[in-house]
Amino acid sequence: MRTRRLIAVVVAGLLAGPMTTGAGARASAPPLDDFLRSTMDGLAFQEVLDLAPPARSVASLDKEAAPRVKALADPQPISQQPQIDATVLELDGDGRITGSATVLMSPQYPNGVIVPVDDNQHTTAVRWRQWDDAGWYANHAQGTIDVVPGRENAPLDFMSPYPASVLKLMVGFGVLRLVDQGTIALDDTYAYEPATISSLCGPASRGTIRDYLDKSLTESSNAASCALIKMLWDHNAVAGLNQSFQDLGLETLQLKNTNPVNGGRWGNPVTMSSLDTAKLLAIVNGGPGTLWTTPAGMPVTRDVLSDASRELFLRELGDQGWNWMLSTPNYCGRDYPAAGIPQRVADRWIGPDGKVTVAGSAFGQDVRPCNEAAEVTFAHKPGWVNNTGSDAGIVKSLPGKAERHYIIAVFSNLGDQYQDPGRPATPPGTVPVEYTQKFAQLGAALDGFEAARG
Repeated sequence: MRTRRLIAVVVAGLLAGPMTTGAGARASAPPLDDFLRSTMDGLAFQEVLDLAPPARSVASLDKEAAPRVKALADPQPISQQPQIDATVLELDGDGRITGSATVLMSPQYPNGVIVPVDDNQHTTAVRWRQWDDAGWYANHAQGTIDVVPGRENAPLDFMSPYPASVLKLMVGFGVLRLVDQGTIALDDTYAYEPATISSLCGPASRGTIRDYLDKSLTESSNAASCALIKMLWDHNAVAGLNQSFQDLGLETLQLKNTNPVNGGRWGNPVTMSSLDTAKLLAIVNGGPGTLWTTPAGMPVTRDVLSDASRELFLRELGDQGWNWMLSTPNYCGRDYPAAGIPQRVADRWIGPDGKVTVAGSAFGQDVRPCNEAAEVTFAHKPGWVNNTGSDAGIVKSLPGKAERHYIIAVFSNLGDQYQDPGRPATPPGTVPVEYTQKFAQLGAALDGFEAARG
């Protein structure tokens, strides 16, 4: 509560006047991109501690299957400014994009830099580079593999953090496109029979496409996601999915180098930027008319997915169980981590005692008070590995609460390898706090800003 009061004071000050709604609020508020950059800078992400400095960094072909970092007796300060890529898309009540901001932070841009975008929420100002685990330390966070060709002379140069489980948004989109094309049906049974077993994906399984999709998006099941990726490979649909992203003007969304025999091998060739991820979510959210026009001149509408597929996608993201990065209601009532976006927790995870358990992981806090105080829904997908912390979703006000409707996407290299100084011990029998609480503070600040603007 102290954190939320402090953020409310900061937001009120930045609005530089009485917090009204509608056009008056927008006239007195600072630009969204300035607010996002200054808030990220003010949160001092460089203060986190590194549990695995360069000599102990972990790399793996299947990044989600890499061993989790064990805490050092003496965690070290992070060696350089963290890598963060953040976007906010403001939406009107119908879901049309009305404003946007994208900010990059890295050793090259330690105070954050605003990315210029055109009227179609597109930019050619960034030379996007593929993530390199060892290179982040050894090469001053300078990537060596281009994600989008032809950007050698772009004014900004940025190595995109690996997206971790946010990649499941791309998988879900690909699956639902096959459903819309009539290639598969949600209630078809799929037999997952990997030619080789991976530690990421697990053994053979059998289930409906609908069940695999649900587990992938709400529980973040790697096994279910591997099954769906293999199913895409079985239908020769992976190349077509990557081409679809290019056709939609979402050049950085690439589900590349996964293994066709088991759906695994999730590594650095899988790329997503926050801006393109937010735009993908704008399709899922489904505003009317043309959402944007691609560089090739093609208008993009919500009809990229059928109404039924978009509604299913939104329901699944709304049922997300892992509410612990930009939003933290699973830890309701604790002094740490800070309260983030004030979302409502889906009922399916709440036990009779009010406590949340997701995929066998207990959070140990009664979330009913936070649900009673909730102001928004947050249909989102987080991701986490040692050197990735990511979260992307759609925020919409609950009835009777201050109006806001926006999409937020944040990618960073601050996974569970990094922690806040003085982080309290994890209560016995509960899941540890996965991320620095600075992400929750960022989510709360942006939500307060949008609520004040109306």
